[in-house]
Amino acid sequence: MQTIQLANGITIPVLGFGVYQIPPEETEQAVINAVRAGYRHIDTAQAYVNESEVGRGIANCGVAREELFVTTKVWLENAGEEASAASLERSFARLNLDYIDMVLVHQPYGDVHGTWRTLERYQAAGRIRAIGVSNFAPEHALDLGLSNRVMPQTNQIEINPFHQRSAEVAALQAEGIAVEAWAPFAEGKNGIFQNPVLDTVGKKYGKTVAQVIIRWLVERGIVVLAKSSKPERMAQNLNVFDFTLDDEDKAAIASLETGQSLFTRSPVERVKWIHGVKFGV
Repeated sequence: MQTIQLANGITIPVLGFGVYQIPPEETEQAVINAVRAGYRHIDTAQAYVNESEVGRGIANCGVAREELFVTTKVWLENAGEEASAASLERSFARLNLDYIDMVLVHQPYGDVHGTWRTLERYQAAGRIRAIGVSNFAPEHALDLGLSNRVMPQTNQIEINPFHQRSAEVAALQAEGIAVEAWAPFAEGKNGIFQNPVLDTVGKKYGKTVAQVIIRWLVERGIVVLAKSSKPERMAQNLNVFDFTLDDEDKAAIASLETGQSLFTRSPVERVKWIHGVKFGV
């Protein structure tokens, strides 16, 4: 598996298996299937409400703990130094892990600085290997790092062929902040799997649309978090290291840019919604 080295020297597998929206009753087996397919990077969050099932999947996958890279995220209702520390202990218990490879601040709202100071302490103590953020604008990720002791090592944001965010990715990478892509397949929106541009590129190499998207992101130095409940698709999504996109392919994909998110509400409505969501985690 190809890896990316984070600013603190930790390496992260460039392909990760995300468990967002996988029902808890299916998560353990999905993690086991993903590891069997070849994934070594599992991405969850307190807000996904399936950390316990991820932990059982890790325990029963047949692969040594040290071979896996596990990420979780602190949700807004647990923001602040004391609340985030208490929530992390609950995450450790649910995941049944002695250390977590990476923990992210899930949203750029609330007491992010208090939460960040907690993550810094846990990292310094060796209980978390890497710390980062999710859904932060580049300037907010940079401000968080410059205002504290540790610069975020990653920022996980929405990136797909319809929302490519080239300038933001370049800005983050220039500051040594690795970029992770959530919703690389746009959750199937806009008919992405039938898109004629992506389909044409795929046929050129004997690859699926999903494989083309993953390869396009990998070539940009972006960690890709893909999800599938089918073992054959899991294996297929990992099979992206035997071809390279040329300039014509990249130009064709660039033409799909819409310049806007496929998911985000208006800024005001987004803040209201996120502050109102409580998962009891």
